[in-house]
Amino acid sequence: MKHFGKIALLVAVLGALAVALIVSGARLGLWQPITGFGLYRSYFNPLAMIVAAVGVIALVIHSLRKERNGVLLAGVATLVGLVLLAPMAQSKLNPTPRAAPIHDISTDTTNPPVFLVLDETREGASNTLEYGGPELTEAQAAAYPDIAPLETDMSADAAYARALTVARDMGWDIVAEDAEALRFEAVARTSVFYFADDVVVVVTAQDEGSRVDMRGVSRVGRSDQGVNAARIRDFQQQFGA
Repeated sequence: MKHFGKIALLVAVLGALAVALIVSGARLGLWQPITGFGLYRSYFNPLAMIVAAVGVIALVIHSLRKERNGVLLAGVATLVGLVLLAPMAQSKLNPTPRAAPIHDISTDTTNPPVFLVLDETREGASNTLEYGGPELTEAQAAAYPDIAPLETDMSADAAYARALTVARDMGWDIVAEDAEALRFEAVARTSVFYFADDVVVVVTAQDEGSRVDMRGVSRVGRSDQGVNAARIRDFQQQFGA
């Protein structure tokens, strides 16, 4: 039993590494994001509970035996377990509201920007790029009533250049750009699990300034958990900063 603290710490390290691999596997090219998300949903909480349980048991044993070094190692293992359990505890104490079951968000739902380069062959995609029509328009209006076109007093060319700069600053992968048509397409990825969302931005000249429209479509999943709407808000905020 005198080595139980070392065992607990080893379990904690292996558990933390397993979690890091689950979260980062898609970014490392090991699997598609949906696979990593599935692994997370299936194994994250059990891993966290195992790490915490082994740490607590080791902590109790070494405390009773008054083995200072063992207590220290077991304490670190327990702390790792508690950190891993934090997301589950947070979700229980403060549940996240269920996001609308939509994954295609556009600032213009009457005439949504279309994709001309990105198509149905894009890697890992199960969702279509075809707009969902009136039903989707109504669902977006109910879930995200604040999503609207960005009106600016910039010239169309200046707004297009600004939009490209913001997109690159946000880390998007620009797939195609057309300065004459004032439009570009890009792939934006989430920081966790590395899910890919396809984005098209179109700038339109107006009498006084220009208008910037943006549409984001998630490649997988019925719901995007609000990611595309949040990205549009962030883009518009940074555009005007």
